[in-house]
Amino acid sequence: MYLGQNVVVVLPAYRAALTLEQTYREIPMDLVDEVVLVDDRSPDNTVEVARALGIKHVVVHDVNKGYGGNQKTCYDTAKALGADIVVMLHPDYQYTPKLLVSMIALIGNGVYPVVFGSRILGKGALKGGMPLYKYIANRILTLTQNVLCGQKLSEYHTGYRAFHRKVLDACPYHLCSDDFVFDNQMIGQMFWHGFDIAEITCPTKYFDEASSINFSRSMKYGFGVLNVSWRYFLARTGILGWSLLGKRGAA
Repeated sequence: MYLGQNVVVVLPAYRAALTLEQTYREIPMDLVDEVVLVDDRSPDNTVEVARALGIKHVVVHDVNKGYGGNQKTCYDTAKALGADIVVMLHPDYQYTPKLLVSMIALIGNGVYPVVFGSRILGKGALKGGMPLYKYIANRILTLTQNVLCGQKLSEYHTGYRAFHRKVLDACPYHLCSDDFVFDNQMIGQMFWHGFDIAEITCPTKYFDEASSINFSRSMKYGFGVLNVSWRYFLARTGILGWSLLGKRGAA
């Protein structure tokens, strides 16, 4: 609980058995009311590890629904638990749970409704082992997205995100893809509904157990991101509507 607000951390999990415990142990439970793990039909023992750790809310998909599909279940479950603040934390330990305190405080004090942990602010990405081709692609995509979306984020591709409940209520995230491009579609929805996004510097770790998509999936993701950005540009300039964004409203 933070200033009377219910805090829920959601863990979208796939093959996280080797890193889940380390991630979970560093969550500041003095601020967090509930932890939700959604397992996307992992072939390892992620679910058994989660239950052994005492995580009360473990949801297991009957079939693999993809990264976006996993997040949809995460947010639905958090909202059902009465969350006021929701933080998505990957259980692969690529992002440090120690930033939860700062992210929760920014939202809980009404400073920002959304907070991203950015690997690009500072020098955390390459220092943490991000492959050079991914770093370059990240910078090119982010520059293009900022131009098309009329925004100024340092990174659109982080998996470390915190939201106030009103953001999840306003954004029709169930219309988004079940694949990795879900994140960027939801960012477009947040922009469309007028939510400001804060960013904090986030160190990152790349290692064998950390989840990462291969080169071919990265290419597919990159083209998907460009498609989202162009569609958003056409919508914000009034050239062509986009139902995925939902009905525009003031945040």
